[in-house]
Amino acid sequence: MKKFGKLIAEKRVLVLIISVLLLIPSFWGMAKTKVNYDMLEYLPKNLDSMKGQEILDKKFSNAANSMLIIENMESKDVLKLKDNISEISGVEKVIWISDMLDTSIPKEILPEEIKDSFYSKNSTMLIIRYTDSASSEKTQKAIGEIRNITDKQCFLSGASAIVKDTKDLSDKETPFYILIAVILSIIVLALTMESTIIPFIFLISMGFAIMYNMGTNIFLGQVSYVTKSIAAVLQLGVTMDYSIFLLHRYEEEKLKFNDRNEAMGEAIANTITSISGSSLTTIAGFLALCSMQLSLGKDIGIVMAKGVLLGVISTVTILPALILMFDKYIYKFKHKTVLPDFSKTASLVSKKYKVFIAIFLLAFIPAIFGNNHLKVYYNLDKSLPENLPSIIATNKLKEDYNMTTTHFALVNDDVPPYKRTEMIKKIEEVDGVDKVLGYDKFVGAAIPESFVPNDIKDLFKKGGYNLILVNSKYKSATNEENNQIDEIESIVKSYDKNAMLTGEGVLTKDLVQLADKDFKSSNAISILAIFAIIFAVFQSISIPILLVASIELAILINMSVSFYMGTTVPFIASIVIGCIQLGATVDYAILLTSRFKEELQNGLNKFDAMEKAVKESGKSIATSALTFFGATFGVGMISNLSIIKTLCTMMARGALISMVVIIFILPSILLVCEKLIAVTSRNWRKDSGFKIDKKTAV
Repeated sequence: MKKFGKLIAEKRVLVLIISVLLLIPSFWGMAKTKVNYDMLEYLPKNLDSMKGQEILDKKFSNAANSMLIIENMESKDVLKLKDNISEISGVEKVIWISDMLDTSIPKEILPEEIKDSFYSKNSTMLIIRYTDSASSEKTQKAIGEIRNITDKQCFLSGASAIVKDTKDLSDKETPFYILIAVILSIIVLALTMESTIIPFIFLISMGFAIMYNMGTNIFLGQVSYVTKSIAAVLQLGVTMDYSIFLLHRYEEEKLKFNDRNEAMGEAIANTITSISGSSLTTIAGFLALCSMQLSLGKDIGIVMAKGVLLGVISTVTILPALILMFDKYIYKFKHKTVLPDFSKTASLVSKKYKVFIAIFLLAFIPAIFGNNHLKVYYNLDKSLPENLPSIIATNKLKEDYNMTTTHFALVNDDVPPYKRTEMIKKIEEVDGVDKVLGYDKFVGAAIPESFVPNDIKDLFKKGGYNLILVNSKYKSATNEENNQIDEIESIVKSYDKNAMLTGEGVLTKDLVQLADKDFKSSNAISILAIFAIIFAVFQSISIPILLVASIELAILINMSVSFYMGTTVPFIASIVIGCIQLGATVDYAILLTSRFKEELQNGLNKFDAMEKAVKESGKSIATSALTFFGATFGVGMISNLSIIKTLCTMMARGALISMVVIIFILPSILLVCEKLIAVTSRNWRKDSGFKIDKKTAV
């Protein structure tokens, strides 16, 4: 490692040239990486609801459609608008009442099902089908053109329109996320570090790592908009520790070596050894998300684990080169920091440890209660601002056409028509069903099959399947809706065991069931993985339990704060926050415990050892936590996307809570359990060769 460190120091110009050149493929990869704005696509493909979505997309082109509500417009003008929309590239067809009947026929004498499907009060509805998927560039462009040729009396809704608005809002806000994260990180570092220049050097170094991470996402094919939005700020907040450690180590080595290259080489070697354990815990926390059945977890987990690894590589290659290049300027602009020396804090936690252990035990009661009663929402459109055009249109669709949610039943063509008619009648009797539309509603003794227009046939019969639309009065993710889905599915399966039920309500029901399993599995795996790493670092059975318990308290407090504030959080936050907070902040606990162990091995009694450990590591823990807070807090304040806003707010809050727990609560736990630790740990008081630097931190 020393040879590697010295090589980096001596070849610093070459290192920077290579680093800059690597930005070229990174920019290319970033530009070519697709972004997925449809969260439901992350459900497992083996679910019946997802198989149904695939059939709707491939056979019926129904997964990519929009409903256009037009208010106070004469039929002739609606027809003209319909024709104009039909000519737009990316639009397959536009369906309206004119495809079935002459528009001169008064709507009052139309069959009830047809009239209610296309008319409501002073409005009418057009169904627009697209040639490509909802999130495709062609469909998104078509939606933009449709909006250009329609006016304020027209409202475009549906999954495709929601994807368009999500994309536009996310793309507009993401650069501001990075900007505010950088500004707040600079402010925090400028106040907590002794040099005015060093925050900029740190951020330049991290900027390289962030660009490499975003560029290498091309190997994944695509990333979610959630990952794209938070990856840069999260990587910045999580990996800044390593930069702080390298600088402090370099400053110490300079006192031992006259040659700067020798000092930096030694600093690099020691940094690699020291941050390997802490980076592994962070990587483990993120990789635990890959265990989720909802593949959004895998998306976030892989990107962030990769980001941490690249952050480590950048810290021991690019950052040393930059520090050596700007060495004289770093120390030219020095100032005092605003952080206290933590001597009073250290004395307090060492002397009043019984009080803090009582607080630790008592804090679990409200924390567990709040966490267990935290309200979570699964309606994905709820994560978007109410003033978005697609959300306004979706709400209008629900109010005017009673299309709160729509279920799609796919039944095999082999089921006889009379059986399908019987099935539709049973579905109509289910509580909360507003109306049912199917091909067999349009044919019968009064209307021969030959009279049914091809557009209607294509809408309901295609590829060996019959499509039945069930409009529900209930909202998705409610008990009423879920019970309704179970009853409809039971009816449909009794006529065709291979039938599939899909749609927003069904997909959301699957999402609820998966989320509960994912929450348990991802948290269990992250705890076990981090437990194993801490066990390897300290060669102890008790220390991993104590450290993880302290961070778990911080996580529970973080989650419970949302409950006590009356906040309902998106389901994804309840799943990923635990893994992220555990992986990102357990470093603080490792640092404090390592320093405590070292001081015990230096011959101090446990109280003096803890006092010194808190005093010496407090600044490093505070700097790291405040940087993490700064990188995420600003994003939480400015984001209009509820998922991003909630995730970043909870991560920022979690960093501060973890900091407080580690500085005030963990010392009391370690002091009370010190005898137990000595019995269950190898070389606890005897020097085992493992050292943590006295002046630096991870």
